[in-house]
Amino acid sequence: MDPATLIGVLGGFLVVIVANMLEGGNPMALLLLPPMLLVFGTTLLISLAGGTTGDAKLAARGLVRAFTGKAPNGALLVPHLVAAADKARREGLLALEDTVAELDDPFLAKALTMAIDGTDPEELRDILEAEVHATKAESRQAARYFNACGGYAPTIGIVGTVMGLVHVLEQLAEPEKLGPLIAGAFVATLWGVASANIIFLPLGARLIRLGELEAAQMELVIEGVAAVQAGSNPRIVAQRLRSLLPMGQREEEAA
Repeated sequence: MDPATLIGVLGGFLVVIVANMLEGGNPMALLLLPPMLLVFGTTLLISLAGGTTGDAKLAARGLVRAFTGKAPNGALLVPHLVAAADKARREGLLALEDTVAELDDPFLAKALTMAIDGTDPEELRDILEAEVHATKAESRQAARYFNACGGYAPTIGIVGTVMGLVHVLEQLAEPEKLGPLIAGAFVATLWGVASANIIFLPLGARLIRLGELEAAQMELVIEGVAAVQAGSNPRIVAQRLRSLLPMGQREEEAA
């Protein structure tokens, strides 16, 4: 699991709480159920209204993935592809059947299985690239939901503040109640802005990034399997695949 999102979100809220305490505030004064219910509940529902129930399901899966997902690392697949290229060059594609059974990456296993079955190279590339496109589209759609939440939340917070101020005006006959009521009214705006910038927008960015990394790894697999299918020299395959890796992953793969 890559804990970047968990660290970022929790750390962001922690900084807000600490800053509030340093100013002499009470963090419990910010945990008011009505404004939190208004901001989170309304934001999630109106974001759903802008899409489909299928989009909401993708977003739910994306939420879990954002916090628990592992960032794909294509460098880990390069040795498997180079070994497959070497074995296929010496013994033929059919010799890779045992190799496929030992692979943990389902996309690589599927690609090699199709190559072993004699799928035309152009057709194989088209099928695999279609899966890459579908993966990117799913990540973008899940991210779009959270980005929409990030756009709506501040406005919903303002709506909550206006509602609170209306209630304040109803209590003008009791001046001693005005201070707490005004403070409570602005909590909705706080949660609207905070939820957008500490939760929703970072989640959207995280899902897009994970989708990019997964797509890059899948594209590396496509190039590697194409080289295996063509019977390319394993050293050339290794150099080609390493050239597709980001610099940090190249160093890791070399190590």
